Amino acid sequence: MSENWEYPHTVATKIKLMRLGKMRAPYYRIVVADARTKRDGRSIETIGKYHPKEDPSFIEVDSERAQYWLGVGAQPTEAVAAIFRVTGDWQKFKGEAAPPPMLVKAPKADKKVAFQAAALESAGEPADGATTPRKRAAPKKADSAPEAEGSTTEAATTEAAATPADAPAAEDA
Repeated sequence: MSENWEYPHTVATKIKLMRLGKMRAPYYRIVVADARTKRDGRSIETIGKYHPKEDPSFIEVDSERAQYWLGVGAQPTEAVAAIFRVTGDWQKFKGEAAPPPMLVKAPKADKKVAFQAAALESAGEPADGATTPRKRAAPKKADSAPEAEGSTTEAATTEAAATPADAPAAEDA
């Protein structure tokens, strides 16, 4: 048997979810992997993403690669099959009618555009001072009493000093 027969190396492949993220905040990659690998083990190819905690859930699948792997016999897990039904990849593979379109999160407003709009809006306003009113100082009742006593004491001392100086002048006269 000098001839080496080369058999195609077939591997039982599964399309499954690889968990990433942290506790109570999971997100997943949809991967093609050997059926014997661990959930988060080595994968052959990443074909999508799934973020279940977002509202609505974020699902992104490379449809072309999913169709290829389903075509060559990769078996999706139950969770991935459900995701494929939502995206329409499973129906496309089976030749069934397409599902209703999935909900997509509304795009966020561009911050740069919002800033420019606010800048144009505020450009027409006069800049006559502060935009917020100043705080008014609280009336100082406790502090004003010692100042009044101190000023009366100073006045009394001044009067006492002035009185003896005036007294000798009065005696001379």
